[in-house]
Amino acid sequence: MKKSGILLAVLLFTGCKKQPVYAPLDGVSKQDKPIDISRERSKNRNEQERKFIRNWIAGQKKVFYPMPSNYWSDIDFSIRQNNTEDLPVSYQYDQYDFNNVRIYDMPVVRNHIYLRKTEELKAVEDAVRHMHPNEEATLLVPSVLAYGTYGDGKTIGNDLPLIIKLKILEEK
Repeated sequence: MKKSGILLAVLLFTGCKKQPVYAPLDGVSKQDKPIDISRERSKNRNEQERKFIRNWIAGQKKVFYPMPSNYWSDIDFSIRQNNTEDLPVSYQYDQYDFNNVRIYDMPVVRNHIYLRKTEELKAVEDAVRHMHPNEEATLLVPSVLAYGTYGDGKTIGNDLPLIIKLKILEEK
């Protein structure tokens, strides 16, 4: 009985050996801070996309102006007043990838939207504030201002920079 008790104690003691800790499949260990990793990844991705967009612009005949909000437009909004009036605005836009392939068959249409209450893509929201009725603009938008690292959950994938063709509709 004494031998079996000692044997049981030894088995329990060795069976409780601490298992080694492995980093998760995404490569983040407990020593790494997820927010720091995410921040660094986003910074690097944004730099890569901005370089890609600048190279893409260099091959175009159209002039694009960098905007302070981190996107490009074929209209220089920096010389225009920001529309601060609290009036409704209607607009529509189509989204394309940088191969000029239209992503959705139908444009996104917003009717009678108050800019202070909109939940829109940041580049679209900023451009709308500077545009006039019946005016059209082409926006080159890094993924961070579009649908980011998750995409739109439908057709637009993660980390996809977009070309947005925006038109302000006449208010009635």
